Amino acid sequence: MNKFEQLGLNESLLKAILDLGFENPSEVQEKAIPLLLEKDTDMVALAQTGTGKTAAFGFPLIQKIDADNRNTQALVLSPTRELCLQITNELKNYAKYEKGINVVAVYGGASITEQARDIKRGAQIIVATPGRMQDMINRGLVNIKNIDYCILDEADEMLNMGFYEDIVSILSDTPDQKSTWLFSATMPQEVARIAKQFMSDPVEITVGAKNSGSATVSHEFYLVNARDRYEALKRLADANPDIFSVVFCRTKRDTQAVAEKLIEDGYSAAALHGDLSQAQRDGVMKSFRGRQIQMLVATDVAARGIDVDNITHVVNYQLPDEIETYNHRSGRTGRAGKLGTSIVIVTKSELRKISSIERIIKQKFEEKTIPSGIEICEIQLLHLATKIKDTEVDHEIDNYLPAINNVLEGLSKEELIKKMVSVEFNRFIAYYKKNRDISTQSGERRERTDSEPREFNNNGAVRYFVNIGSRDNFDWMTLKDYLKETLDLGRDDVFKVDVKEGFSFFNTDPEHTDKVMEVLNNVQLEGRRINVEISKNDGGGRRDHNGRSGGGRSSGGPRREGSGGGSFGPRREGSGGGGFRSDRNSAPREGGGFRSDRNSSAPKREGGFRSSTPRTEGGSSDRAPRRSESFGDSPRPRRPRRD
Repeated sequence: MNKFEQLGLNESLLKAILDLGFENPSEVQEKAIPLLLEKDTDMVALAQTGTGKTAAFGFPLIQKIDADNRNTQALVLSPTRELCLQITNELKNYAKYEKGINVVAVYGGASITEQARDIKRGAQIIVATPGRMQDMINRGLVNIKNIDYCILDEADEMLNMGFYEDIVSILSDTPDQKSTWLFSATMPQEVARIAKQFMSDPVEITVGAKNSGSATVSHEFYLVNARDRYEALKRLADANPDIFSVVFCRTKRDTQAVAEKLIEDGYSAAALHGDLSQAQRDGVMKSFRGRQIQMLVATDVAARGIDVDNITHVVNYQLPDEIETYNHRSGRTGRAGKLGTSIVIVTKSELRKISSIERIIKQKFEEKTIPSGIEICEIQLLHLATKIKDTEVDHEIDNYLPAINNVLEGLSKEELIKKMVSVEFNRFIAYYKKNRDISTQSGERRERTDSEPREFNNNGAVRYFVNIGSRDNFDWMTLKDYLKETLDLGRDDVFKVDVKEGFSFFNTDPEHTDKVMEVLNNVQLEGRRINVEISKNDGGGRRDHNGRSGGGRSSGGPRREGSGGGSFGPRREGSGGGGFRSDRNSAPREGGGFRSDRNSSAPKREGGFRSSTPRTEGGSSDRAPRRSESFGDSPRPRRPRRD
C-alpha cells in the first residue's frame, strides 16, 4: 500500500503520485501534508534542500484550489528563475488529473507581456520570482489582492539575495485573511521578522535539528596552498571517476574562469551564473540533467534552481562569504535518501571557517589529504578494468575478429591485458608519476625532496636562460604573458623577467622546473625552436614579480590570445563554459559533454571527462591527465599573435 494514501490526498493526486513513482513520503511531507489539508493555517517548515518540500506544499495546494474559479488563488515565491520553472513543472505534474487547474511561471528573462497574457487567461496558481512579481504588480498586470494561499519557498535564500523589500511589498499587497506557508532551510533573523509580520500563530515543523545539515551528506575538507586550489580540484575529479558534481565559486568571474580551465583541460564542464542569457542557462541545465556535463561550476545564486537527481559531490572550490550558505550548497547532494559528499578545498587562513560551519550544521568534517598521483592511477586503473569487464559486447565486431586475432597472434592473456591498458593509460601514469604532492597538513611549504633540481638560488627560485628576446618583439611584460600562457602558470608563478636583445632570463619556483624544461624545449616561435636552460646567473637583487630589466614596452611585441584586460575569450552559446580561444569546437560529445579541439600532452581520463581530439597549439605537461583512445602526435608549438 502506498503510504501517501494515509495522508488524506484525493484519488487524482494519488494517481499522479503513482505516475511519478513516489512510494513513501519524506519526513517533511509526512508532517506537513495532513496538517495543511486538515485546516487553513499559517506554517513555518524548516527542512534542508532536497527533502521534498515542493511536494509538501504542492499536493495540499492543488487539492485546495477551486478549479472552477479562474481567478488567481495562490502565489508561490521562489528565489531564482530555475527554481521557479522547476516548481511550476512539478505542480503541473501533480495536477495532471485535475481538470482546469492552470499554473503560470513569472520570472525575469522572458516576455512580461506573454506572462501577463497567460495570467489573464486564467491562472489559479502563479509561481514567481520576487523581482518580476513586483514589476508586474507595479504595472497593474496581476491581481493578488484576493488570494487564499501564499507560499515562500527557500525563504532564507530569497532574503540572502536581497529580496527583503520586494517580499514585504508583495505580501503587503495580499489579503490579511490568507494562509501563508513558509519553507526554509535555515531561520535567520530576517526570516523570523517576515514570519512575525505577516503570519498569525504559525505552526512550526522542523525536520532534523534546526539549521542542521542533512544526515545523508558527509563532509570533507582538503588543506592546500592557495596556488594549488585548481590542481586540487582536478585531482579530486580524477580520484572519483564517476563524479557528477556541482562546483561552487564565490563570483561570476571565478565561476567562468574555473569552468573555462576545466574545459581547456578536457573535462566535461560548464559555467552557470547570472551573466548567461536564459537560452544559455537552459542549455547548460539540459546538458547537466542529461549528464553530458559532469562538473557544473556555479555561483550560489544560479545554483538555487538546481534540482538534479544523483549528484555525487558538491565541491566548495571557495567557501561562501556567508557561512549559512554552505547548508544550501551541500543540500544539492544526498537527496531522496541517497548518500552524497560535500568537499571543501581550503587554505590554512580559512580553517577557522570549518569550525564555524561545523557549529551551524551540527556535523563534523573529516580532514583528508589530496590523493597522490600513484593513488589516482590505481583508482583509474581499477575503474578502467571494471568498465572493460562490464562493457556489453556488440557482436557487429564478430566479422572482424579473424583479422584482429591475426594481428594479436602470439600474445599471452597477460601481455594482451597489459598492452590494452597501456593504450589507455601510459600518459596518465607518466603525468602523475612526475607531479608533486600538493597536500599540506600545516599550510607550510613542503621541503624540497632529493628528486627536485638543486640548481636553484635567489631564495629557492630557479632562474632560466631562454633564447628569445627583444628582437623577437618581446619586452618583460609580453614575455611574462607568453610564458604564463604557454606553461599554463598563475599570475605570480613567472617573475624576475629580464629581456635582452637575443636572449632573456626568468624565474619560477622549483616545483615548475620539470614543466618549464619539457614544454619550452618542445616549442617553436616563428619557425625557430626555443631553447631553455637552467642559468647560473641569479639575476641579482630581490624577488620582483613585476620589475623590468629591459627597455619599455614594444609596440610590436607578441601578446597572448585572450589578453588585454581579461582572460575570457569567445563564449559558446549554451555551454556556459566559454573558452580562451575562438578555434574551440563546442559540439556536445556523446556521453561526455563538451569537447575542446585542443590536444594536451598529458593523457586524457577515460570515461567521458576529456576530449580525444588532437590539440593544435602548445602542449603542456601540467595539463590534467586525459583518458583517450588515441593520443596523436606531439603537440605543435603555440605561435604568439602579433598586434
